[in-house]
Amino acid sequence: MEESLNPTVNIGPISFDLTLLAMSLVTVLMVFAFVYWASRKMAIRPKGKQNALEMIYDFVIGFTKPNIGDSYIKDYSLFLFSLFLFILVANNIGLMAKVQTTNGYNLWTSPTANLGYDLSLSLLITLIAHVEGIRRRGVKEYLRAFVTPGFMTPMNVLEEFTNFASLAIRIYGNIFAGEVLAGLLLALSQHALYWYPFAFIANMLWTAFSIFISCIQAYVFTMLSSMYIGKKINEGEE
Repeated sequence: MEESLNPTVNIGPISFDLTLLAMSLVTVLMVFAFVYWASRKMAIRPKGKQNALEMIYDFVIGFTKPNIGDSYIKDYSLFLFSLFLFILVANNIGLMAKVQTTNGYNLWTSPTANLGYDLSLSLLITLIAHVEGIRRRGVKEYLRAFVTPGFMTPMNVLEEFTNFASLAIRIYGNIFAGEVLAGLLLALSQHALYWYPFAFIANMLWTAFSIFISCIQAYVFTMLSSMYIGKKINEGEE
């Protein structure tokens, strides 16, 4: 099945996907709104919304700290926390609704259900990992890791490409498949009246399962991102 057709606009040789841009903005605004709402009137003894915010923050730090290291975790904690929330919302936002124009353009989807979008996210994480590795360890020590030992240089270089590809393909496959099946169940419910009860129940079950998978993928994406960054900034340290 092909991906949904999204409206685009061309500026010179560059084509911009308007749906992905809009959904990215909606995702950022939702994350910002939640953090802003939950962090108002914070108290020493957290409760309610503050407690929920701190639980999520502690959860993210808990599974990324072993990868980043005690000495660096404070420098990357907010980035990893923001990354986790962004991926979490982006994975699930497409399950909230399905909006299409009469000519078939899709106006509402999970941004991470698009392979190009996931490759861009993966490229961003890869660039951050390499830039931070150079900044923390210097160019000489950073490059030495690729040629130590010398016979492993091709594998070390290949690993960078496989890490980049696997980070994107893993999340894309899960989120795209979830939206495709949800769309098929929706189409089935509209095919004939006697299919509606089955399609409705199946869609509710699949939506619940998709939310679970989407949360797992947000965890995995953030975990792997912390591993890639941590490896670059800690490599060679005792």
